[in-house]
Amino acid sequence: MALSLKGRTVLVVGRGSGIARAVVLAARAEGANVVVAGRSREKLRGAYDDPGIEAEEVDLNDDTSIAALAERLGEVDHLVSTASARARGHLAELDRAAVLRSFDTKVVGPIMLAQHFSGRFAPGGSFTLFSGVAAFKPVAGYLGVAATNGAVDFLTRSLALEMGPVRVNAISPGVIDTGIWDALGDAEKKAYFEQLRTRNPARRIGTVEDISAAVLLAMTNASLTGVTLRVDGGEPLT
Repeated sequence: MALSLKGRTVLVVGRGSGIARAVVLAARAEGANVVVAGRSREKLRGAYDDPGIEAEEVDLNDDTSIAALAERLGEVDHLVSTASARARGHLAELDRAAVLRSFDTKVVGPIMLAQHFSGRFAPGGSFTLFSGVAAFKPVAGYLGVAATNGAVDFLTRSLALEMGPVRVNAISPGVIDTGIWDALGDAEKKAYFEQLRTRNPARRIGTVEDISAAVLLAMTNASLTGVTLRVDGGEPLT
């Protein structure tokens, strides 16, 4: 059974760019009323020019902030958490504070979102988290990222049991052309993407639209819960 998003309230936690933005625009295109929430309400307000998109403030590292957001919004239909704080680096380079911040933002934060929004989901509601390909294909230099994303994968299944009938799923992107890779420079980015593209079974680099389509599926498929959707071009198979 496919659920409609028309007139539904979708809360998206994250930035005003990249994957979060693609999710917001995809939900709006389906007729949803969208609330975007992040650490800077003003930046989020400036990122969207649409009366159907409301900006709110929340810090996933602060329980008081999460509780206040839940109180202000009341009932929601769908909640999507895209926030992350990546702890990249090889073992010898990893910083404890960075690893803890990664877990606090991507694992503990969503747990607290689930806690404070529990009982506030409308019938047919869902909660979508974000894991990542590093959880399923470890790569040297991404130990902290892999551990965090692996925890999200297990958290998704646990929350699906505890929160039912609210459906809980996760999206696990592979390498996505969000613009973050532009820092490599044109030549290096092109070479890196070409290496991945020719190795992946799908023979392509993912887009933010690929990811937002998966989030829409997670929100609208009434029987989908406890699942991590791997939208990675088959990268872990290589």
